[in-house]
Amino acid sequence: MTDRKTRMMEDRYLRDSARALVEADVEHLKTGLERKGIAARALGSVKDGALEIYEEALEVADDNKGALAALVAAILVWFARNPILDILGFGDSDDAAADRDELAEH
Repeated sequence: MTDRKTRMMEDRYLRDSARALVEADVEHLKTGLERKGIAARALGSVKDGALEIYEEALEVADDNKGALAALVAAILVWFARNPILDILGFGDSDDAAADRDELAEH
């Protein structure tokens, strides 16, 4: 056999092998989609991603307990700021609160 003919037969063999692999992959995908639809696969991917994010958040929170406690305390103080200011004597007077309520009604 000539060198060109040998090369052509090798190339044909590689092409046929690659085609057989692609066809096998397509058949595998078809059977996989028949068992589990695209929507179910997408939902599974979203669920897996959310689970990974949740686990990462737990790990970060576990590593930074002090910062997390400070953040929760800051949020609580923010929501309780008016009663705290009233206790310390820095709250709005009753006249200012009445004026503000009156403006909100109009």
